[in-house]
Amino acid sequence: MSGHGAPGDDLTGLDAHGLGVAIVAATWHPTVMDGLLNAAVATCEELGAATRVVRVPGSFELPIVVQQCARSGYDAVVALGVIVRGGTPHFEYVCAGTTDGLIRVSLETGVPVGFGVLTCDTELQAIDRAGLPGSHESKGREATVAALRTALTLRELGAGKRSRS
Repeated sequence: MSGHGAPGDDLTGLDAHGLGVAIVAATWHPTVMDGLLNAAVATCEELGAATRVVRVPGSFELPIVVQQCARSGYDAVVALGVIVRGGTPHFEYVCAGTTDGLIRVSLETGVPVGFGVLTCDTELQAIDRAGLPGSHESKGREATVAALRTALTLRELGAGKRSRS
């Protein structure tokens, strides 16, 4: 795993005041999800973005709710979930469907979607990426910073959803 150069590493000049962010988080694997969600919320607070948290049952349900949030006027949406490989092909289907759905939402709405969906072989790998005490990475923070940076870039280009003060 390489966390070097991750979006959450350097926050120099990042000011998200005036941005509205929806954080959509699955409920499967509560320990991992608590870490991802807490990191995402803390990052928005640290950078000044207004947030709303919405919960969904699992990662496969993320795209439809993320789409609704994107259409509701948020400047960015952060999608958080965890998919742990099991003994059947179910893992590949859920990973592909979730990823494809989130990409489509972003492209079709023009709203950045921070991809904080962990796709891991084991729950221990997920815990190591969840931003918990002792974790090596914080994918909730990284996904949030990536979404915020992209929203600010779109705003600079004149393509952001709307200006908030």
